[in-house]
Amino acid sequence: MMRFLFLVALVLLLALANLLMGSVRVSVAEVWQVLTHPATESTASFIVLQHRLPQLLTALLAGASLAVGGAVLQTLFRNPLADPSLLGVNAGASLGAAVALLLWGGVVSAGGWVLSGFVLTLVFALAGALAVLFLLVGVARRLSGAGGLLIVGVMLSFIASSAVSLLNFFATAEGVRSYMLWGMGDFSTLGADRLPLVAVALLPAWIGLIVAIKPLDALLLGSDYARSMGVDVGRTRWLLLLAVGWLSALVTATCGPIAFLGLAAPHLARLLFRTALHRTLLPAAFLTGAALALLCLLISRWPGTDSILPINAITPLIGAPLVIVLLLKK
Repeated sequence: MMRFLFLVALVLLLALANLLMGSVRVSVAEVWQVLTHPATESTASFIVLQHRLPQLLTALLAGASLAVGGAVLQTLFRNPLADPSLLGVNAGASLGAAVALLLWGGVVSAGGWVLSGFVLTLVFALAGALAVLFLLVGVARRLSGAGGLLIVGVMLSFIASSAVSLLNFFATAEGVRSYMLWGMGDFSTLGADRLPLVAVALLPAWIGLIVAIKPLDALLLGSDYARSMGVDVGRTRWLLLLAVGWLSALVTATCGPIAFLGLAAPHLARLLFRTALHRTLLPAAFLTGAALALLCLLISRWPGTDSILPINAITPLIGAPLVIVLLLKK
């Protein structure tokens, strides 16, 4: 219980730091005034409510979703290096974004409807991620082992990466620049109006993973043991893939392909709680992933910097050493 309280306190502390720090300093008193009286119009209110609060909530949702997804996949594939990016869903989202930005030039019009900018990238990235996800779910019904499914996900990633390379080769310089900026990761893409929609869309997958805690615990001891406990391993596998894939697809489509959070956070949660049981591990991974994402966001706009640094320039600097240290401890 004390460890959970520590993680909750850490998340709240990092959230407060994200509200206070940035290119413009905001005091604790001003933050309290804005949060308790949101209708007040002031510079601090605009900074906190329109920029910093949506960014920290986006980081919290993204980090928690990727961490929980990584913990589930590491159990499902019995592989400590498994994370949502290995499924190929991230690569599918990258391909969708590449089609929108490199092939269509960031603008699509049809029958009086015009999509451009963030909305166009979001729609195409989500479509690419879901296409890969449905392929994986279909393959999961035909393969008996998780290892083959992992190989299929990696192969789909290679195919998508090859297609993105071809699109980059033939694209304009402006298109390549837009795609590169999207690929660097960004927690500032969701405003206060879009954030609730994404949170509601993530909720069914979280509920599905909570319901699957007992089958996941059974899978810790292998597929044969899980079957002896009455678990339908094939059905459980593709349902878990669907839930994790949906989380990864939404996060990647809205924030870009965020690296290392889904890999590092579950290992850190296991180290802190010294358990692999999912009734403890999943909430711990949720809080750990949220804390790591908030830390990356805080570093990305450290006081004194005039611009927000790319998230994917920071996550490997934190995630990679963390994974190495954890592996050495084991």
